[in-house]
Parts: sequence; structure tokens; C-alpha cells
Amino acid sequence: MSETLQYKCPCCGGAIEFDSKTQNMKCPYCDTEFDIETLKSYDEALNTITADEMEWNEESQNVWNDEENDNVHIYSCKSCGGEIVGDENTAATECPYCGNPVVMMGKLSGDLKPDLVIPFKLDKKAAKEGLMKHLEKKPFLPKIFKTENKIDEIKGIYVPFWLHDADVDADIRYRATRVRTWSDGNYRYTKTSYYSVIRGGSIGFINVPADGSTKMPDDLMESLEPYNMDEAVDFQTAYLSGFFADKYDVTSSDSKERVNSRIKESTEEEFGRTVIGYTSVITENSRIALKNQKTKYALYPVWLLNTTYKGEKYTFAMNGQTGRFVGNLPIDNGAYFKWLSLLTAGIGALMFGISYLVHIFN
Repeated sequence: MSETLQYKCPCCGGAIEFDSKTQNMKCPYCDTEFDIETLKSYDEALNTITADEMEWNEESQNVWNDEENDNVHIYSCKSCGGEIVGDENTAATECPYCGNPVVMMGKLSGDLKPDLVIPFKLDKKAAKEGLMKHLEKKPFLPKIFKTENKIDEIKGIYVPFWLHDADVDADIRYRATRVRTWSDGNYRYTKTSYYSVIRGGSIGFINVPADGSTKMPDDLMESLEPYNMDEAVDFQTAYLSGFFADKYDVTSSDSKERVNSRIKESTEEEFGRTVIGYTSVITENSRIALKNQKTKYALYPVWLLNTTYKGEKYTFAMNGQTGRFVGNLPIDNGAYFKWLSLLTAGIGALMFGISYLVHIFN
């Protein structure tokens, strides 16, 4: 049986046909013309790109020994289900997520022991100062939120993270354009040229993090990055003293979809930096293959601050190593709509002035 082939326009994606007048292939949608040999080479290049190979085959095998099991206990919040790890001196505490009391339920026997920990460098005072700085220069923040609002609780917690190392072989195709404009006095012309740019090579990744706790939103934890892994040390239970530590409830395997997404996106961005001299560059297709994969289990330091305003809870987080502070704030609707009305009035006055000047000079 003969093989059929359909050509797609590299510019708009539409099906293209042979044009008898020009003796070239022509797209009926964007009127772009191509010679047949160029399209055939382009199609052959597309067919060489295969599916991603992003499987992970390494797991952390660091486990608790009997002595460490005796000194570490797990607590469970009866209200929200959050799991918290404490040392042998922890008898009772509060849930850092909802503030309710927690009681000891058992030990961590059989669970993976962290490979690394980044110790807290900043204390509770620094967390309070971070919140005050976060509230500065926020024109739409209700004044009472800053002047009268009180912090309900501040908790230092070690958040579980899976760290992934991998080498990547990649083949990526980008769609690029060059745009040229000119005028002949009567008309203004724009010419857009399209290019298919192919890049291939290798890149390495070390310590790509993935949040190992469902209690911590991924976007909140990622907004606290980066952490300085040069200050990471081998895990010891002593680092837990005075802080909470959340046991992972997202397995290494479950975290890899997110890690693969980050690696793929970063690879496409890094390779894309080599595509220069164009007006625009977008990723059109890519193949990512992982090798030399390794996985580690680590604890990252995070300060959580909870506050209540008009019956609604607001949660803020601070990187316990670098001081990076994040968190959503309420909006003073009155101040916002006043600003919006002034902005609208200003734009209206500007447009009126332009129209007036055009009228005078015409």
C-alpha cells in the first residue's frame, strides 16, 4: 500500500496544497508559499522527534535506625489531618496548619529518613519583621490590617521535599520569526518571515525540588525558592529541636510528574537562549530523555504566619534560610476604585487632548 503524506504550514498549521500558478506549495489560510523540497525536509525533521523518556529509577534508601526511631515521634491533628514530627522531648503541641492541639500517635518506624536538612538561619523575630516589611508600600492594603491586625501564630516548620538530580538529552524545535516594517509614504508594510530552528544537546540538573506535603500548596512553596543547597547538612534529629517537622505524604514517585514538568520547561528555556537574532521564538516541539537519575529526601525551613482579618484567615510564609517572604493580602476596595476612577479620568482627558490637537491641525 502506498504511503500518504499531508503537509502542514509551518507558519499557521493549516493544510497546504500545490499551486499550479507558482509551481510551489501554498497555504490557503495565510498565503505563504514554500518549495516542495524544503517542505519535505521539514517534514522529515518532524518525524525524527520521538516521545519523551522521563522515567525515574532511583529512590532514596536512607532509613531510620532503632535509636533514631526511639527519639522521634509522629503526631496527627484530629482537625485537619496534618502530620507533624517531633523529637523525644515533644509531649504536646499545636498544629502549624490550623492551630489545633495535636497528640502523639506513634513512631516513624519503617519510613524514610531525610538525607539532608537546611537548618533555620532566621528566628521568629525575623519572621515578624518580614511580615511588617511585606505590608509596606501596599497602597490598596486596608490601613487597619497593618495598624491593628495581630498575628495569631508563628510556627517554624521543616517542610519535606524530594530533590531530583538528572542529566538530560534533548532535541527541541522552535518556531522563530523575523519581522520587517517599512513605509513608502502612503502605506506601511510589514513582512514576517518564519523559521524552523532545531537545537540538540545535553544539560544537567541538580536538586530540582518538589514539595512532599499535601498540606503545603506547591505554588506557595515554589515562590519561596531558591534555597542555598551549599548550606544543606546531613540530617540529625537535633535540628528538629524547637521546630515542627512535617512528615512527607507525597511519595517520591507521585512528585515526579511535577519535577519532569519543571525539567522540561527549564530545558526548553535554556536551549531557547541560544536561538538569537529573531523577533520571536516559541517552542514548537521537544523530546526530553533523562539519564543518571537520583532522588534525595530533604527538609526545608519555613516560617508560617497566620492572621485573621474580618473573620478570614490569611497565611504567610517566609524562607527560614534566605528571608524571602510571600503571602496574599486583602484589598481596600474603596481605595482601589478611587484609584481606578482617577486613572480612567486621566486617560479620558488625555484622549480628549489628543483628539483636540488632531482637529486643530487638520
